[in-house]
Amino acid sequence: MKTFTYGKWVWALTVVLLLSGCGYNTIQSADEQVKAAWSEVLNQYQRRADLVPNLVETVKAFAKQEMDVLTRVTEARSRVGSIQATPELVDNPEAFRRFQQAQGELTSALSRLLVVAENYPQLKSDANFRDLQAQLEGTENRIAVARNRYIKAVESYNVAVRQFPTNLTALAFGYKPKPNFTVENEREVSKAPKVDFGQKQK
Repeated sequence: MKTFTYGKWVWALTVVLLLSGCGYNTIQSADEQVKAAWSEVLNQYQRRADLVPNLVETVKAFAKQEMDVLTRVTEARSRVGSIQATPELVDNPEAFRRFQQAQGELTSALSRLLVVAENYPQLKSDANFRDLQAQLEGTENRIAVARNRYIKAVESYNVAVRQFPTNLTALAFGYKPKPNFTVENEREVSKAPKVDFGQKQK
């Protein structure tokens, strides 16, 4: 009985040593870092989406004739909200692409909205609008930081699951490379909307 128990312990210890030596823990750690970074990306994008309704209503109060631009922003926000941005999304390249596209469309629509605001001095001087544009600017900066952290986390993870010998462990346990923000998309979504609405110097 004692020999059997001892043998089981030896077997268990061997398995642990093999797993630790083949990168299993490295992959687990990298995967958790990707999940954490992705959660922060979603958090900041949600923060931006939450600002949109108040921003649209504030602009509408001063520039009702700009309904086309306001509608585009609202529709872009709706498309962003229709995507189930779950942690599993980062394992689905097609779903990830749709997420990127929807966020890029919202960024573009917001940029157009804020450019339109330049034509309305009363809107630019409104305290509520100034507060919203300051929040949006801060959020865009946070999005850029969160996205950069995610890009680095995915890079580390993808190296782990592709590099020998950890790629053998990844294959055995079903870990695959995760999609990342593309260079083309990164250039597009990293352009924060113009939010400098300070009074021009006379």
